[in-house]
Amino acid sequence: MKILKYIVAITLFFSLSNCQSGAQELGCPKTEKKIGLQMYSVRDTINKDFKGTIAALSAIGFKDLEAAGYKDGKFYGLTPEAFKAELKAVGLNPLSSHTGRSLADDVSKTDWDKIWSWWNTCIAAHKTAGMKYVVVPGMPHPKTLADLKTYCDYYNQIGEKCNQAGLAFGYHNHAWEFEQVEGETILDFMLKNTDPEKVFFQMDVYWTVIGKKSPVDYFKSYPGRFKLLHIKDDKELGQSGMVGFDAIYKNIETAGAIYSIIEVEKYNYDPLESVKISLEYLETAPF
Repeated sequence: MKILKYIVAITLFFSLSNCQSGAQELGCPKTEKKIGLQMYSVRDTINKDFKGTIAALSAIGFKDLEAAGYKDGKFYGLTPEAFKAELKAVGLNPLSSHTGRSLADDVSKTDWDKIWSWWNTCIAAHKTAGMKYVVVPGMPHPKTLADLKTYCDYYNQIGEKCNQAGLAFGYHNHAWEFEQVEGETILDFMLKNTDPEKVFFQMDVYWTVIGKKSPVDYFKSYPGRFKLLHIKDDKELGQSGMVGFDAIYKNIETAGAIYSIIEVEKYNYDPLESVKISLEYLETAPF
């Protein structure tokens, strides 16, 4: 009996070792995908029926949510405490949030006292709501590199404030950040002029492809900078064939991504059905 236990233990040890080295052909389980949902995906239903929508998302199988409804210290009209309690009551976790405050059109005329007062309230609300991440969903298109550098410095300062509160701060791209200003690609400039300890990037893989760039190339050029990914397609995930999700997931460790956050902006079906289809696609995919 002792010999049999020894053989079983040795077999298990080598099986786990092979799995950790990526031996999928041995029948090892795939790496678990930590999948969340951007609540903007169900914007039409959640504004009509908040409780019913979050209950439906939980029933579909989501665990982590990224909010898109922060305003004046509240989330979807609820206090941070109430928002967190509502999600927890149906088994959901408030993971992250899209929000932000732009500078003045002429950045030199920015009222910094108002800016930092807003962020102090915002960060405190996100901390109370139980968030891990605060993400700026975009910014005005900078006209000069000087303006862009001001935004980079601004984001570094927000990131420092978030870090002090136990939160992480990031920036979410669209397609226009792959355009150039004064000969510099905007997103590259931002990656080079923000502190990795203070600012991460939430790559929207769909908008990156629309911007005629490769997500994987960016993962390799700036390893570890993309803590969160927006996993998105033209409509439901995997429907268009435009986005190479397999290549993205083969390089997800290089990206530094911890969570994949599904976002569906346009639909072939009811929004709840569309996010369900997208979750099933990602959970059952061979990559």
